[in-house]
Amino acid sequence: METQELYEFLLGSLFPKEITDHFKIVHIESQPEILVVHFEEKDEFHEAEEGHEYERNGFYEPSRINDFPIRDRKVTLVVKRRRWIDRTTGKSDGNRYDLTAEGTRHTKEFAAFLKGIFGQLPDSGS
Repeated sequence: METQELYEFLLGSLFPKEITDHFKIVHIESQPEILVVHFEEKDEFHEAEEGHEYERNGFYEPSRINDFPIRDRKVTLVVKRRRWIDRTTGKSDGNRYDLTAEGTRHTKEFAAFLKGIFGQLPDSGS
């Protein structure tokens, strides 16, 4: 495998597909007990209406999402969605993603795993 293929394979194996499809890693904080991976939305507007022109306008406040531990470290994904201005209407807009289990700050897969182990989701402290 080429370097890019290996990178994409590893990324897709470690993180949820919904995140790796639409976001890129921009920073990683590695601490003894926690790994914090920062993602920013890729530079494309997915829900564009025909006849509308969109321009980047910064980011929304980042969301912190708990994911499966890696090598005995808790993992937090910090996800920043891009904000767009519709140049046609002047309104602010952004893509919407279903990245967490309903009512939690856990990825859907991690929440399902925790529910399977404990019968319910433990309090995440957030």
